[in-house]
Amino acid sequence: MSKNSPFLLQPSCFSLIIYLSLAMLFEDTYRTIERAAEGSFKDRGSKFISFAFPVTNEEEIKKHQAALRKEHPSANHHCYAFRLGADKTAFRSGDDGEPANTAGRPILGQIQSKDLTNILIVVVRYFGGTLLGVSGLINAYREAAANAIANAQITERTVNDVYELKFDYLQMNDVMKILKEEKLEMLSQDFELSPSLVFSVRKSNSVKVYDLFKKMSVAINYIRTL
Repeated sequence: MSKNSPFLLQPSCFSLIIYLSLAMLFEDTYRTIERAAEGSFKDRGSKFISFAFPVTNEEEIKKHQAALRKEHPSANHHCYAFRLGADKTAFRSGDDGEPANTAGRPILGQIQSKDLTNILIVVVRYFGGTLLGVSGLINAYREAAANAIANAQITERTVNDVYELKFDYLQMNDVMKILKEEKLEMLSQDFELSPSLVFSVRKSNSVKVYDLFKKMSVAINYIRTL
């Protein structure tokens, strides 16, 4: 069979088919917080102020951390934990000078216990003069993080795939019909020279919508997942 045979899938096409197939195996919802929230905890003179932020990438995380260091320059510790992505596989924590695993890990534990993602929690500590010991520190950072989460509004969001469509003017009505019937969100459009648009679709409906447009011989390209 020749390399140009129509029965051989091109690499990009093959990769997309694999992606769409795998997409059907995963949940397309996740839990995060609606907006920033704060909490606090006190123990033997030490004050722990907690800050929870909704985030989507590490650049946002660095900005929040830098802002808190400017806001609390005299704090003794800025400990943190974050988790990113609908699959919850990207996470990190830091003790910022506290004994290993007494600060960042308890904060991360609260994020995990509430099944949250796309979230950063920073706990700022002002030392009160009395050492709390390992168990005391673990409890303090855990409770401070839990208080920030308790004060936050938790929301469930869908995982969405973003595609670009390119089509002829004669296909315009059919394209718009699918967008309406499948309740797709149009993110951008350009109908001047060669019609094109970008839309998002919930991951659980991604395979169906992709097939609908391919049957129309519309050029559809996967861009990213939100």
